[in-house]
Amino acid sequence: MTISLSRSAAAIALALALSTATVASLAAQSAPADRLIDAAMKDSAAWNRLAELVDTFGNRPVGSASLERAIDWVVAQMKKDGLENVHTEPVMVPHWVRGKESATLLAPHRGALHMLGLGRSVGTPAGGITAPVLVVRDFADLHAHAAEAKGKIILFDYPFDTAKPPFQAYEEAVIYRYAGADSAAKYGGLAALVRSVASFSLSTPHTGGMGYGDTTAHAHHVPAAALSIEDADMLARIQARGQPIRMTLSMEAHMLPDAKSRNVIAEVRGSEHPDEIVVLGGHIDSWDVGQGAMDDGGGSVAAWEALRLIKQLGLAPKRTIRVVLWVNEEMGGRGGEAYRDAHKAELSRTTFALESDNGVFTPRGIRLTGPDSLLPVVKQLIAPLARLGVTEAVIGEPEADVTPLQAEGVPLLALDIDGSRYFWYHHSDADTMNALSPRQVALCVATMGVVVLGAADY
Repeated sequence: MTISLSRSAAAIALALALSTATVASLAAQSAPADRLIDAAMKDSAAWNRLAELVDTFGNRPVGSASLERAIDWVVAQMKKDGLENVHTEPVMVPHWVRGKESATLLAPHRGALHMLGLGRSVGTPAGGITAPVLVVRDFADLHAHAAEAKGKIILFDYPFDTAKPPFQAYEEAVIYRYAGADSAAKYGGLAALVRSVASFSLSTPHTGGMGYGDTTAHAHHVPAAALSIEDADMLARIQARGQPIRMTLSMEAHMLPDAKSRNVIAEVRGSEHPDEIVVLGGHIDSWDVGQGAMDDGGGSVAAWEALRLIKQLGLAPKRTIRVVLWVNEEMGGRGGEAYRDAHKAELSRTTFALESDNGVFTPRGIRLTGPDSLLPVVKQLIAPLARLGVTEAVIGEPEADVTPLQAEGVPLLALDIDGSRYFWYHHSDADTMNALSPRQVALCVATMGVVVLGAADY
């Protein structure tokens, strides 16, 4: 993707500065970067802080008291760290409540299924929905079996293709999670089930957001939930044998009025160009299962720890470095939109916006969403990280919370992460501290810190 630089004067200035930098000036930049790398890698401070966050407050869905308590704690800790301009900014967020839920197989045998309702889904009637099940692979398969769909619970058994790069496989499969309910309702289905969008499972269902679109073709919204890979496979095998499947789905899921929440802001002010800004961050909200450690407590804490080390080491960046912990990434991205709206006047002076939201696993490099002409800039920014094996600079897709800044001309960056294990844990009860290693978290801290410090100092 390419974006116009017409509204990113800071990025233009950085590109020009780097294109004319001498070998001597680049060598001078490596000393602060090496100090930052050494500080990030010397201990498990970031992993320990993340563990304290998620062990103390648990998961942090938007609208919950746990999220707001976690934000209060983060703000207090940031102030203790000596960070500058620590404050929160208001965001109104959707408030979905899961409630009690279950899926029970009635035939050909009776047993509990592993399920999680999907975010934004409506609930079932008080007594649940008891109906036969129709297993289909995809939308085309459902259309081919349209005559069989009415009055049934529709299971979309679309597999996560582990032969493909994980994020590509996710994008191909997630449409059934998001749009399966509308498609089922269109053909007279009573509810939609989806095979969990995951690359691996130990009977762990994976939740995530769904949506309701055009409802003119059917009378009402139908509930939607995810089944574990194992359960989806079992139901597909049963149907393939010609055996009837019957189940009861019960969900109390419902939406409440929008709730008040907050983005968190902290800075180290620039020593020479304080009005020019480099942004980094992650999203502090999570799903209501697991601990939200990987997604995205880890990205939030890694960004925060990078800024803390820059402050602690007295590195005095020339431009302001700002950490933003966004809310509501999981339920629609209102935090990113609120940040854009609140800071619109300074976006032309925002050099880069970097987000970590692909798990704090081993970073391979940095992904740029911006003009190809900035790729050499990114390569120079990551040069000090070569000793950690962080060497790749590539063009790619942005992360969700910084995406609203793209139209304003801000070049976007993301950690290019080894995502081979990300979808083992994503949106499930398995998203806990056990998914993460202290060294990998520290590598993410070092990578984010070196990149934003380099962008701030040229």
